[in-house]
Amino acid sequence: MSIAELLKADEGKTLEFKQDLSSPKNLLKTLVAFANTSGGKIVIGVTDTSREVVGVDNPLDEEERLCNLIADSISPRLVPNIEMTTVEGKTLLVIEVFLSNSRPHYLRSAGPETGVYVRLGSSNRQADRELIAELRRSVEGVSFDALPMPELTPADLDHEALQAAFGPSRKLDDQALLTLKLLTRHQNRLVPTKGGILLFGRQRTQHFSDAWIQCGRFYGTEKIDIYDHIEIDLPLSRAVDEVLLFLKKHAYRGADLSEVRRKDVWSIPLGILREVIINALVHSDYSQRGAPIRVVFLDDRIEVESMGILLPGMTIEEMKQGTSRIRNPVIARVFKELQLIEQWGTGVRRIFAEAREMGLPEPKIEEIALRLRFTVYLAESHRIHAKADEQVEAQARDKSGLESGLESGLESGLESLAERVMICLNDATMSKSQLAKSLGHSSISSKLNLRVNELLDQGFIERTIPNKPNSRLQKYRLTEKGSRALEMGT
Repeated sequence: MSIAELLKADEGKTLEFKQDLSSPKNLLKTLVAFANTSGGKIVIGVTDTSREVVGVDNPLDEEERLCNLIADSISPRLVPNIEMTTVEGKTLLVIEVFLSNSRPHYLRSAGPETGVYVRLGSSNRQADRELIAELRRSVEGVSFDALPMPELTPADLDHEALQAAFGPSRKLDDQALLTLKLLTRHQNRLVPTKGGILLFGRQRTQHFSDAWIQCGRFYGTEKIDIYDHIEIDLPLSRAVDEVLLFLKKHAYRGADLSEVRRKDVWSIPLGILREVIINALVHSDYSQRGAPIRVVFLDDRIEVESMGILLPGMTIEEMKQGTSRIRNPVIARVFKELQLIEQWGTGVRRIFAEAREMGLPEPKIEEIALRLRFTVYLAESHRIHAKADEQVEAQARDKSGLESGLESGLESGLESLAERVMICLNDATMSKSQLAKSLGHSSISSKLNLRVNELLDQGFIERTIPNKPNSRLQKYRLTEKGSRALEMGT
């Protein structure tokens, strides 16, 4: 790209403008982020707001100063290309950084744990421990889902779910599972891989607490007032159909859902959404913790969010053009075997092509706070016409005294698991196993664990032994705040 084209471009993942070197720390952060993410260029001597060319005074001295700053401040050693160019009679410095095979780079002043940065849009983001590990794996060519889980055995895979997924004609012995990389050899014994447990683990969410899907239908075009939601905690390959079923439930224009036979009754592009959901399941960064995959249905669009930014070397524009790099090859291989993926690398390109054919607004891909959001816009507004049902839903939301909703992670409505936990604890202190029994559960599920932790964080319940949270004698009781919340709902 020529300097004239650069000056017309917007700042983004691979481009930044600086007026001068008066704030070298921010410039160094950008260089580190470029080297760790997708490379990029910094143009010095141009205002980043009005894009006015102001030039660099004493460019030779500034170039030498810049080289010394980079050498003294960044580890491992980074050697970018620095060139001088003239525009409108003024000299600019253009620094070009390529994706580095020595990543992760970091600022020496902050150290290797807190000095690593990645590029998100036009800003730099400090990398956490999990992301730093992902950067290292990307250099070594090792995927997270292929790593062994040495504390587990092949019996921790749900072989019934495996056989149901592949069908009775597929023989799934140890050798077949090794070929699929659902098992691997570790210290002369067979153990499941992380991908194997993510796909078919008996206690999948116990090991990967965010490996589930949260779906919500909201009123209007803002994620404020929720109308309906579900949590899908199924093997990943089965989750696709469950998400689509939820979307269909809120997209059907006619009568009973079971009577639908014609394709034109749907007001949402199901083919596109299927590809987006599969893309999220296959490419989510399951090493990151913090939130599940989220599917949000609004009046004018459907958003699908998954954990993890794009892999190093990838940009959103390249992704839209069909460039593909697989984050989770074990999961992708199984999806391909199950015919959920048709051809490698064609999904995103097909999404954009189909949107054009249907006359839809172009889908949008964004990197937001270490998450990837894929937005599919609808052809027309799809408002909820609930009438009497709307009043019932509103009463249910008002009656629940919890600080709930999709964004906070708590469920809403009278029948929420969170509220039922609180009702149980209103009668007596209970352990988790006693709570599970009272709720009619056969065991302590990942959802129950999640709800208990959220209620603790919100201050609705408390531990009876607060100084020993993992004590085998630990029980839980309702707090005054929790009691007030329940009273508001009665």
